[in-house]
Amino acid sequence: GEQLGVTLTGNYEWQTGKGRSSVFNSYEVGITASLAVPRLLAPGFIRRRNRNLNWTRFELNFDILNRPHYFKMAQFNLSFSYDWQSSRYSSHTLTPFKLTYTNLLNTTHAFDSITRANPAIALSFRSQYIPQLSYTYVYDRAFDRDNLFNWQTTLQEAGNVFWAIYRACGVKGERRLFSTPFSQFVKAHTQMVYSRRLWGDNWLVNRVAVGAAHAYGNGKEVPYAEQFYAGGANSIRAFTVRSLGPGSYRPPKDVRDSYFDQTGTFKFELNTEYRFPIIGPLHGAVFIDAGNVWLLKRDPLRPGGELRASTFLRDIALGTG
Repeated sequence: GEQLGVTLTGNYEWQTGKGRSSVFNSYEVGITASLAVPRLLAPGFIRRRNRNLNWTRFELNFDILNRPHYFKMAQFNLSFSYDWQSSRYSSHTLTPFKLTYTNLLNTTHAFDSITRANPAIALSFRSQYIPQLSYTYVYDRAFDRDNLFNWQTTLQEAGNVFWAIYRACGVKGERRLFSTPFSQFVKAHTQMVYSRRLWGDNWLVNRVAVGAAHAYGNGKEVPYAEQFYAGGANSIRAFTVRSLGPGSYRPPKDVRDSYFDQTGTFKFELNTEYRFPIIGPLHGAVFIDAGNVWLLKRDPLRPGGELRASTFLRDIALGTG
């Protein structure tokens, strides 16, 4: 049967420590409404398994992100997608259309002064439409009870169809949608996870992830919401979220709460951890993480942030716990 769902999300981040108690008091709240139909409302040439349910999904999402001392941003998404399996181990998600609108609701004097000084950051935060098409492939296989493998790859493009239509109509200069510029970029991200059971419920889990994004044409910079960041509970865990990179760049010591611009257009992460049971459902892990983010375009105001083969290894951040 069809499924109608409404999801509320929220998170709050803060940081404690001497002289840092007010550094990281930010929050994000959102609501998502979705309708899932248990069949593909698509042409029959898409290969699919009849043993599994195949879904067509429609979604509406609204999200507010607040960064203290700097800005409050609203984001609206409208999308529809197809989920299907082509084999026992392979699943696919195709999103033929997703339209995102980002808008800065308000900013502070400190934020405005930084964006005026760095045009690249200003362009990534500007209000804009992001019309996207994306495809995700997942290969998930258990070779036996002791060896598991998962591979996920996502490819995205934004703005190319709209840019082609505008060009065919003879529109020159910056193209706009409803009087607002739209972004144009390509983005790819791949991740592999291999898990091996050592004995009992003790596992050795290894993960590697690589991503890249590039803006061109109607988009001079990749939107802030689509850039990569490192640090945090799902990344390099010894560092707070968005506190790494890009590259060897470090914000000036007199610039407080500068985490919002520590993003990049290339990402590499490597994680290895030993997972073990403690008592009942409580488990623990000993881990080592490595990685960072970099810029594919040189930014003179963020020296050391550009991806270079000669400095790649020196730029890798390590953390354990």
